[in-house]
Amino acid sequence: MGSERIRSLKKPLRFYSKGAQPAKEPGTKRKILDPQDPFLQKWNKFFMLVCVLAVAIDPLFFYIPWVNSTEKGKCLDVDHKMADAACILRTLIDILYILRIVFQFRTGFIAPSSRVFGRGELVEDPRAIAQKYVTSYFIIDILAILPLPQVVVLIILPRVDGPVSLAAKNLFEFVIFSQYIPRLIRIYPLYKEINRTSGILTETAWAGAVFNLFLYMLASHIIGAFWYLFSIERQDTCWHEVCKDQAECDTKYQYCGDHRRKNYTFLTESCPFIQPDQVHNPTVFNFGIFIDALDSGVVESTYFPRKFFYCFWWGLRNLSSHGQNLKTSTFIGEILFAIFISIAGLVLFALLIGNMQKYLESTTVRVEEMRVKRRDTDQWMSQRMLPDNLRERIRRYEQYKWQETRGVEERGLIRNLPKDLRRDINRHLCLDLIKKVPIFEKMDEKILDAVCDRLKAALYTKDSYIVREGDPVDEMLFIMRGNLVSVTTNGGRTGFFNAVSLKAGDFCGEGLLTWALDPQSSSNLPISTRTVQALSEVEAFALEADDLKSVASQFRQLHHKDIQHTFRFFSVQWKTWAACFIQAAWRCHCRRKQAKSLRQAEEKLQDALANEASTSPSLGVAIYASQFAANALRSVRQRNGTHATRLPQRLSLLPQKPTEPGFFAQHQK
Repeated sequence: MGSERIRSLKKPLRFYSKGAQPAKEPGTKRKILDPQDPFLQKWNKFFMLVCVLAVAIDPLFFYIPWVNSTEKGKCLDVDHKMADAACILRTLIDILYILRIVFQFRTGFIAPSSRVFGRGELVEDPRAIAQKYVTSYFIIDILAILPLPQVVVLIILPRVDGPVSLAAKNLFEFVIFSQYIPRLIRIYPLYKEINRTSGILTETAWAGAVFNLFLYMLASHIIGAFWYLFSIERQDTCWHEVCKDQAECDTKYQYCGDHRRKNYTFLTESCPFIQPDQVHNPTVFNFGIFIDALDSGVVESTYFPRKFFYCFWWGLRNLSSHGQNLKTSTFIGEILFAIFISIAGLVLFALLIGNMQKYLESTTVRVEEMRVKRRDTDQWMSQRMLPDNLRERIRRYEQYKWQETRGVEERGLIRNLPKDLRRDINRHLCLDLIKKVPIFEKMDEKILDAVCDRLKAALYTKDSYIVREGDPVDEMLFIMRGNLVSVTTNGGRTGFFNAVSLKAGDFCGEGLLTWALDPQSSSNLPISTRTVQALSEVEAFALEADDLKSVASQFRQLHHKDIQHTFRFFSVQWKTWAACFIQAAWRCHCRRKQAKSLRQAEEKLQDALANEASTSPSLGVAIYASQFAANALRSVRQRNGTHATRLPQRLSLLPQKPTEPGFFAQHQK
């Protein structure tokens, strides 16, 4: 048996990465946790809070001793309710410590030799994990969870028949001090582990500030509890010194119990509570900084809230003032305690102010950057002597951009993310928007992903011009929010005006899509036939010309003939041209109909005159009337003929027909 165990210990440690784990042996059910697993990171943060609470609960044992005022004088006693409550809380914390130890035996670690490049390999061998933990913090964790205070309070104290001084005072101090050190030591490595695995301890700046303030309050609570215990100890020391001078005084009778039969009120009379600056007689016991606890009656009360908050306030007040108001006696232990308060107050107060300033400044750093940028912009505009209206537009744009982005550079933020994550973000932001564009509605996911990946956020303030008539079109705009107006004058022709309103879900710059779909198009960008202006603040996504050309060249589905029909139906340019063409054709139809009716009226008139001439006695009058009517109708026909010759001219004055690439040719191929 022994040789088999030795051979098993000599087996080499096996290191496996997280992505290449070996097949588990039959019967193996233990799951090894990854240190960077989100569940384990949350558990570490929770246990960090448990460690802090453990440091806060242990001082509650200091409130167990109290000074009991009886008919035979004052004596030291034990608050059993406080003892039970402290033991219950301590046991709950110890259970969480045990869970922490179990997790430590099931948490893998990164092999130091594998950290040459990248994250490193995760060690999942239970034996290697146990060996690493046992040789590091296992002993400290065991010392931290030993139930020594519970044993003293629940087992030793009830069985003591004599005085309880050793259990209540000396043993209390030894037990708490012996376990306080390992509990404090365990906090710092856990803090480093949380920062290494998750990067930060608190998610928000306000949480970090509150956490540092809580640590400062915790230190005040600990100092207040020690001050309470030391006050009772100084009271006990004074009674001991008085008993030395009294032959009939026995020190064991200054502790409460059934054995106490004599009257020891002289102990209280021999230890008066006098302020330190009023003690002029060296024979009078000087309580120093503990006089407030004794004189206020806090040590003689079993009401825990009163004792706790008074001691907490004393600790907070002196910790914040660095112990400047403390008036000590010549007792060395008291002086060392005051020195500790002064140094701890100086260090903790500096850390509190520094950390809170750091956390709170992180919430306003963006605002400060905006102010600096606005000041630099104002200086630049003054140096360049820009007009007031242009300055106002620049300020309005910067203000609107700040309101929408809060100083976050969205493009750079998304650009630095992995490709799959960047694609999912772009789909979330843009997919529903571009699907509102009818031309993209029936396209497959690959084309939509390519379009989403190339969209860039754009912001426009009120009265801004997105594009002007006659300027090159360099981007296609998909509107997310806001209202715009698209206007054309057909190249500045007198009497021609067309305006269309654009809202969320619409698009403009569709001429660029025609240019991109045409494989025979030149490198010159198309000229805009419309002026697009923002009527309010506009938030949109822009697809630049090169990106649109790249998408059109990669995906041949864009050249399908069904796309042409959809594009014509929803394009503002095609709608305008079709409306003007239909209007001109309708006017021509009305004029032709009018000419036809006049021609029919002329024929009827000539027939009527001919019939009247055959029956009229005055042949000359009839002939004259016939010639007059014929001349009148001839002039009407000539005018209609002039309008008919002007029809091609009117059609030539229509808006230019939008160009259409060879969709059908591409589809036939």
